[in-house]
Amino acid sequence: MGAEMQMRPAACPACAVAPSAEALADAEAPKDARLFLSLPTIHCAACISAVERALNGTEGVRNARVNLTLKRVAVEAEPAVTADRLVGVLEAIGYEAHELDPGVIAATATDKAGRDILMRIAVSGFAMMNVMLLSVAVWSGAADATRDLFHWVSAMIALPTIVFAAQPFFRNAFAVLRHGRLNMDVPISLAIALAAGMSLYETARHGPHAYFDAALSLTFFLLAGRYLDHRTRAVARSAAEELAALEVPRAQRRTASGEETVPIAEIAVGDVVLVRPGARVPVDGIVAEGQSEIDRSLLTGESLPAFAGPGMALSAGEVNLTGPLAMTVTAAGQDSSLHRMADLVAIAESSKNRYTSLADRAARIYAPGVHLLALAAFLAWLWISGGDIRLALNIAVAVLIITCPCALGLAVPAVTTAASGRLFRRGLLIKDGTALERLAEVDAVVFDKTGTLTLGAPEPTNLGDHPRRDLEIALALAEGSAHPLARALAEAGRKAGLHPARVSDIREVPGYGIEGAFGGERVRFGRAAWVGAQSGAETASWLQVGARAPVGFTFADRLRPGAEAAVAGLVALGLSVRLVSGDAPGPVADLAARLGIADWQAEALPEDKAATVQALSRDGRRVLMVGDGLNDTAALAAAHVSISPASALDAARVASDIVLLGKDLSTLSGAVTTARKATRRIRENFAISALYNLIAVPIALVGLATPLAAALAMSASSITVSLNALRVR
Repeated sequence: MGAEMQMRPAACPACAVAPSAEALADAEAPKDARLFLSLPTIHCAACISAVERALNGTEGVRNARVNLTLKRVAVEAEPAVTADRLVGVLEAIGYEAHELDPGVIAATATDKAGRDILMRIAVSGFAMMNVMLLSVAVWSGAADATRDLFHWVSAMIALPTIVFAAQPFFRNAFAVLRHGRLNMDVPISLAIALAAGMSLYETARHGPHAYFDAALSLTFFLLAGRYLDHRTRAVARSAAEELAALEVPRAQRRTASGEETVPIAEIAVGDVVLVRPGARVPVDGIVAEGQSEIDRSLLTGESLPAFAGPGMALSAGEVNLTGPLAMTVTAAGQDSSLHRMADLVAIAESSKNRYTSLADRAARIYAPGVHLLALAAFLAWLWISGGDIRLALNIAVAVLIITCPCALGLAVPAVTTAASGRLFRRGLLIKDGTALERLAEVDAVVFDKTGTLTLGAPEPTNLGDHPRRDLEIALALAEGSAHPLARALAEAGRKAGLHPARVSDIREVPGYGIEGAFGGERVRFGRAAWVGAQSGAETASWLQVGARAPVGFTFADRLRPGAEAAVAGLVALGLSVRLVSGDAPGPVADLAARLGIADWQAEALPEDKAATVQALSRDGRRVLMVGDGLNDTAALAAAHVSISPASALDAARVASDIVLLGKDLSTLSGAVTTARKATRRIRENFAISALYNLIAVPIALVGLATPLAAALAMSASSITVSLNALRVR
C-alpha cells in the first residue's frame, strides 16, 4: 500500500506503536519517560505549532519539541503516558505518527563532527583576521625589530591555532600515508605545516617574509569547504539504524497468569504474542487464534490486504488491520524478517560507499604531482643557489602554497551546492554529496509501483454502474470498516453527495468484510468468496443484499502526477526503464501497459528487488532506483543512486540519496539533465584549476611568489571556480 493510504489513521503502520513507555522509567524511582515519534507528514511552521500545542496540552506531558528537519517530535512525559495515547492525540488533529526506539535514536541524535568543524572554522577565522592585521604593517614597510616583533606575535597566534584547527587534515593525511596512499589532505597538510615551519624559521633568522597569514588562510577556507561537504553528507543518516528504530520495542505476551508487556529482547521462540487491530506485528510467527486482514505493503508492496487465519505465517513489520490475533513466535529481535532487512540495507550501503568521487579521483593524480613539483623546485634551487637551503626551502614552500588545491577542493562542493539549489526549487532534495555525480552516470531506472508510480490510493471505477440504493447501502457498510477499499469507497461516496442508508447491527467480520441488516435483510460488503461471488482479475469488493446476486465494486490505483512524463522523459534521455513490484501480476501488467514499460516483474520480495538492482550493476549498468516502501530500502541502498518520495516511509527516505518533495514525478528527467550539466561544470572547474596552476606555478618556481601574491592567486582561482559553479543555476 502506498504512502497516501498509509496516512489514514485506521490502517496505517504509523498507528502500530508500542503499548507502553513504562520501560523507560526506573522501576524503583520512576522518572519522566522520553518518547520519540516520527511525523512523516509535517512540512511547515504551522505543523510544528499544531503538534506541540496538542501534545503539550495532553495530561502528563511535560514538554514536546518538534524537529522539522528530521520530522520527529521528542516528548518528555510522566511514566504513565503511553506512546499510543500520544499517537491518538496527533491522529485526532490529522497528523500521522509512530513511535521510534529511543535507544537507537539517541545514537544518531547529535552531529558532533559538524560542531567540531564549525569550532575549528571559528578559531582559525579569528586568528586569520588578527594575523592579517599584523601583516598589513609588514607589507606597509615595517622593518628590522618592528617587523620581527609583528612576526613573533603572528607566530604566537598562528602556531597553536594551526595545531588545533588543521587537525582534520593532519589526521586524514597521516591515515592514508600509513597505508601507502595519497589524497587531497596530504598536499594540504604539507603546505600548511611547511608554511608554518618556514615562517617560524624565517622569523628566528630575521627574514623579510613569513607565511603565517597564508597558512591560516589555507586552514580557514579549506575547513569552510570541508564543512559544506560534511553538511551534504550528514543528512544521509544510516538507513539500517532507522530500520532498527522502526522495530516495535515491546510486545504483549500471554502467560499462564495473564498478559504482560515485555521488551522484544525477552520474547522467545514458542511464546504467544497478542497483536491488536491497527498494530504492527512485533515478531515473526504463526497465527494461533483469530482472523484478520494483514497489510503487507511495507514488506512486499502488495496493494491489497491479505487474509490471516490460524496456521498462517506473519512477519515483523506487517500491520494487523481488523481483528485481534494471537500468534506463536518463530523468530524475534535480531532473527526477525525486519532485522534481516536492516542487515540487507547495511550491506548495500557499505557497497555504495565505495563510490569514488571525481574530486578523489583527481586527487590521485594531483597530489603526487604537487609533491614532485615542490621537490623539483627545492632541488633545482639548491643547485642554482650553490647550496642555499633556506632559499630553496622558501621557494618549495611557495610552490606548495600557490598550488595548494583550494580551487580543486571547492570544485565539487561549489557545483553541488548550486545544482542542489536548482533541484530544490524544482522539488528535489539532494541528501548525499556524491549523489549528483552518480545520478549523471545512470543508464537504467528501476521503479517500484505502489506509492511510487501510483499514489497507493485505490479509487472506485464503476460507481455509476450501480443503483443509488446499492450505493447508499455499500456506503453505510464501508464507513464502518478500516479496510483500504472500504475507506476508498466511503470517501468517494461522500464526495459524490451520497448519504448512507439506515443499516443496523453493523459489525466487521475480521478477514472477510462487514455485514449488517437493512429492511429486514442481511447485507454484506467484502471478499468475493464470503458473498458467493466469482473473483476476477480486477481489484474488487462485493455487495450482497439479501438473497440477491452479489454486485462488484471495482477499484484502480491512481497514477502519481507526472508518472507518464517521467517515464517518457527518462526513455528520451536513453535510459532503460524497468518496473519491479511486490504486487500481483494483474495490476503490475496493467500499469506497465499504461506507462509503456515493456520490462516488468511482479510479486517481487525485498530480496528480489535488491537482487535485481545488484544483477544490473554486475552487468555494468548504473542503476537509479525509485521506491517508497520498507520493501524497497535494500534496493534503494544497493542502487548506484536512489530517489524516494517525501511521502515514503522514514526508512526509505533515509536509504535514498534524493527525496522528491512533491507528488509530481515529471521532474525526474530534468534532475538527470541537471546532474549531467553539474558534472560537466565540475570537470570545467578541474580544468580551471589546472590552468591556474599552469600560470601560477612558473611564477612560484622562479622565486617571484611573495606570500601576498600567493594568497591573492589562491583567492582568484577559488572565486573563478565558484562563479563557474553558479552557471548550473
